[in-house]
Amino acid sequence: MDSLITAAARALAAGDPLGALKRVALRDDPPALALRGIAMAQLGDYRRARALLKGAARGFGPKEAVARARCVVAEAEVALASRDLGWAAKALDSAQRTLAEHGDRINAAHAKNLEVRHLVLVGRLEEAEGMLAAMDPGPVPPALRAAHELLLAGIAMRRIRAEPARTALARAAEAARQSGIPALAAEVASALLTLRTPAARLIGRAEERPLRLEEVEALLASSAFVVDACRHVVRHERKLISLAKRPVLFALARALGESWPGDAARDALVARVFRLKIADESHRARLRVEMARLRAVLRPLAEINATVRGFALSPRTAREVVVLARPIEEKHADVLAFLADGESWSTSALALALRTSQRTVQRALDALAEANKVHCFGRGRARRWLIPPVAGFATSLLLSPPLPVD
Repeated sequence: MDSLITAAARALAAGDPLGALKRVALRDDPPALALRGIAMAQLGDYRRARALLKGAARGFGPKEAVARARCVVAEAEVALASRDLGWAAKALDSAQRTLAEHGDRINAAHAKNLEVRHLVLVGRLEEAEGMLAAMDPGPVPPALRAAHELLLAGIAMRRIRAEPARTALARAAEAARQSGIPALAAEVASALLTLRTPAARLIGRAEERPLRLEEVEALLASSAFVVDACRHVVRHERKLISLAKRPVLFALARALGESWPGDAARDALVARVFRLKIADESHRARLRVEMARLRAVLRPLAEINATVRGFALSPRTAREVVVLARPIEEKHADVLAFLADGESWSTSALALALRTSQRTVQRALDALAEANKVHCFGRGRARRWLIPPVAGFATSLLLSPPLPVD
């Protein structure tokens, strides 16, 4: 490489995209196109960045497999940053193998980190953990080490493991400091903030209060009977019953949990669960049917007894019943949860992350846009949706992996 290309690459490694562009902005050879693409990505122009990187990959000859592989890795990173999750993971895996075969260990490790980040974003945590465990950390630059620790912390937070997350973020902060890259340090600082902000709400005995991640972890490890509205499960100690595919039963369980130790009135349950203002005898009959189904599902953990006024939850062994809810709840909260990271998402990426149809996501986004809760820019396939982060709250992604759908 000539001196200008070398200087531009060093500027990018130090987090100085403008310095890199000053050196290669007027050049159209493949190495310069690649560096310009990375610089534009650091400046936030992801569409232009991907176009430049594609042009660079096409420009490298058949004997420059490593250079082409690096362009593929860079393009995958831009796609992740722009929350375009539909890119070809096979191409990234092929590029990673090419880099490893040619001894470019650092870029190969970076490609692996990108694969793990993709798995985390789409909620495939088991695969992400397995891939991280198989990776050989070895001696790597501070920036790559910080990225690795951020991945460990992100998985730990989604697993509701506060101490491992805090430890990984401390290592990430030190690595980011050594790298001297302000944007990386800011990303670590933002992740640290999530550990100090409410990640959920506790509802019990007519009381409601916010919980940080470590408090959520302590609650789930306690002997309390927990109706978990973040994951749509009912749990007591190590026993867990999932109601993710049975929304009516879960709504009933939550209503009973919020009313404990008292009972929930029949008409109030009909209004809340079936969304009806006036309950007649047919609705009360349906309520009895659904309550019988819930009684059968929860039999290992609790009983549901009929009272004069309605129904009451009675745990078999637990002495306390609480409801664990998201910090902020409203319609289309799952879509807002993904957008709350402050990044711009495509409709297809949201559908992939939520494991639902693109049309369902589009309807939700249209409703949120009418309420001025989300904004979009671009047209067609280039359209992206975003909202500013919710101040004072950790994203509910900490507690809400994508739920299975029928």
